Amino acid sequence: MGTREQVGWYFYDWANSAFSTTVVSVFLGPYLTSVAKAAADTAGFVYPLGIPVRADAFFPYMVSLSVLLQVFVLPIMGAIVDYTHLKKRLMGLFAYIGAFAAMGLFFLNGANYLLGGTLFVIANLSFGASIVCYNAFLPEIATPNERDKVSSTGWAMGYLGGGILLALNLVFFSTREQFGISGADAVRISLASAGVWWALFTLLPLSRLQNRQPQRKLPPGEHYLTTGFRQLGHTLRNLPRYPQTMLFLVAYLLYNDGIQTIIALSAQFGSEELGMSADELPPLFLMVQFVAFFGALFFGYIARWIGAKRAIIISLVIWTGVTIIAYSPLLQTGSQFFGLGAVIALVLGGSQALSRSLFSQLIPKGQEAEYFGLYEVSERGTSWLGPLFFGLAVQFTDSYRIAVLIMGIFFLAGLILLPMVNVRRAVMEAGNEAPDKV
Repeated sequence: MGTREQVGWYFYDWANSAFSTTVVSVFLGPYLTSVAKAAADTAGFVYPLGIPVRADAFFPYMVSLSVLLQVFVLPIMGAIVDYTHLKKRLMGLFAYIGAFAAMGLFFLNGANYLLGGTLFVIANLSFGASIVCYNAFLPEIATPNERDKVSSTGWAMGYLGGGILLALNLVFFSTREQFGISGADAVRISLASAGVWWALFTLLPLSRLQNRQPQRKLPPGEHYLTTGFRQLGHTLRNLPRYPQTMLFLVAYLLYNDGIQTIIALSAQFGSEELGMSADELPPLFLMVQFVAFFGALFFGYIARWIGAKRAIIISLVIWTGVTIIAYSPLLQTGSQFFGLGAVIALVLGGSQALSRSLFSQLIPKGQEAEYFGLYEVSERGTSWLGPLFFGLAVQFTDSYRIAVLIMGIFFLAGLILLPMVNVRRAVMEAGNEAPDKV
């Protein structure tokens, strides 16, 4: 399965995916929407900070807000991490802030939608910050030829871990009446369980990952924060020196925004557009988790034959088809949505795992966390343009189908830009060793 350190690294995917699956993808969207609707006026609007927002657009806006904050925080944090030997400690710190915020969602009830939105923003911001540190370990624990396999195994472990917790929550949710527990209380307990799972399993990677001395030293008289801002500005100015890396990053930020939006808001689409009940949605996402486990491993094998870039392009073609089907009259029932979910699951892990491993090849040595801070602007659960456009589409058209179709634009952008990336040249520009298959 890999070295001791690689196995420890895999288990942070296992730990944090409980938040991605149980909170972001399945339970929080429909539940927070119902809480917001309970607080809405007769026109269906809530007024956070006096701003009129449709109740069913509140959760997409919270997703977008959490990432807008990440745009400012994560690249700075990444630059600071590259100058310290605190990468593991910072990963653990943010993991536990996020885990405790997720546990706090247990107290989300009645019409207190602002509590739910605030806790989600804290948890999602912390999630992204911990992932910046986590991803930056990849070049340290895997050779260029191992990256696709190690990254894909990590994603697969994440889907397995997230799927197991979701299965436990599904059993609990379906038997809740035997314990005299309401549906709302069962959702709150499930949300909190993701925080507990995240906190417990984070102990394993913290015990196995090794601290390494940074490749860059802090200049005399400088502080980490000021150096972080200065280094980020330096990196952004110098990014055009790595034109192929910059082209890949732009392509990734666009197509992965679409992927993350569909992950985060598909439960809301199922409940609001197709009328699926709260009992129907968890089995759908449970199926997705376990199919995605095999899909991530499968795309890892494909990348060995044709290279990561070509494998990602194949996945984007399938993603584009998914948005067209979701918009079309072909999709009418929950069972049809179940079938579409199986197709999504096959490409879900592969497109993201291979993007991570490919990007790790394109980063200059000593700047891993900093570059992954830029990358994390559109990582798991952290897209912002997609949810913003999705929320605007729902607010102004009152159509979830149009909102999903708009996501197809993000995949088409990836299909246009990604083939233009010369991976071998990008690896050489970054001063790295190219893998056998590019």
